[in-house]
Amino acid sequence: MSTGAAVRAAAADAAVTFLWVLCASALGTGTAAVTSYLSLQEGAQYAPLLVTASLLFVLLSVFGPLCDALGGARFSPTDIAAFYAAGLSRPSLFSIALRLPAQAAGAVGGALAISELMPEQYKHTLEGPSLKVDPHTGAIAEGVLTFIITLAVLWIVIKGPRNPIVKTSLLSVTTVCLILAGAGYTGPSMNPANAFGWAYVNNLHNTWEQFYVYWICPLIGATLAAWIFRALFLRPEHKPKAKRA
Repeated sequence: MSTGAAVRAAAADAAVTFLWVLCASALGTGTAAVTSYLSLQEGAQYAPLLVTASLLFVLLSVFGPLCDALGGARFSPTDIAAFYAAGLSRPSLFSIALRLPAQAAGAVGGALAISELMPEQYKHTLEGPSLKVDPHTGAIAEGVLTFIITLAVLWIVIKGPRNPIVKTSLLSVTTVCLILAGAGYTGPSMNPANAFGWAYVNNLHNTWEQFYVYWICPLIGATLAAWIFRALFLRPEHKPKAKRA
C-alpha cells in the first residue's frame, strides 16, 4: 500500500469513527425520547430495548454503505484486527499504525462533539463505557464480549443471510443483547476507540486500567474469534482473496 493510500484510509477511519461515536452515543437519548413520545414507559417491559434495537438498525443501515463508499473505512480497531486475523483483509503494518490512532482521535472528537451538542436535560445519558468491577474481572468481561460480538459479526457478514435487512437486524439485536450482558461490568464498549474517546472526555485515557480493559483484552478477544471463525468456516479452497487496505 502506498503512503497516500494509507493516509486516505486513516482519514476515512477518523471521519467515520467521529460520526459513529457522535451518533451511537445518542442512542440512549433517542430511546428515551421515542419511548416518551409514544408513551411506551407504561407499556411492555421490553419496549425500550426494541426501540434501541430499531434505532441501532437504522444507524447500521446508514454506516454500512458509508464505510463502503469511503473505501472500506472502519470505526473500531477490533474490526481491523479481526478481518486481518481471519485473512479477509491484508492492510500493511504502516496502514494499521496510522488507522488505529486515527480511529482513537476520531472517537475523541465524536465524544467531545456530542457532549457539547447534547441538550442539558439529556446529558446524563452520555456516560460512555465505565469500569464497574475490578480491572481483572472487567478485562475478562470485555474480552469475552468482544470475542462473542466479533464471532457473530464475522458469521453474519460472511456466512449469514444475504438479505441486508435480516443481516442488519441480526447485527442490531446481537449488539443490544451483549450491551445488556456487559452493562454491569464494563459498560460495555467492545470497541477500543469508542472507549478511548469517552475516557479522554473523563480524563481517564492515560490509565493502565483503561488500556488493559478496553484495548488489550478486546483485541485479544477479537483476534481469537477471527482465528476460530477462519478455522471453522473458511476452508482453504474457499477463502476469499484478502483485500489490500
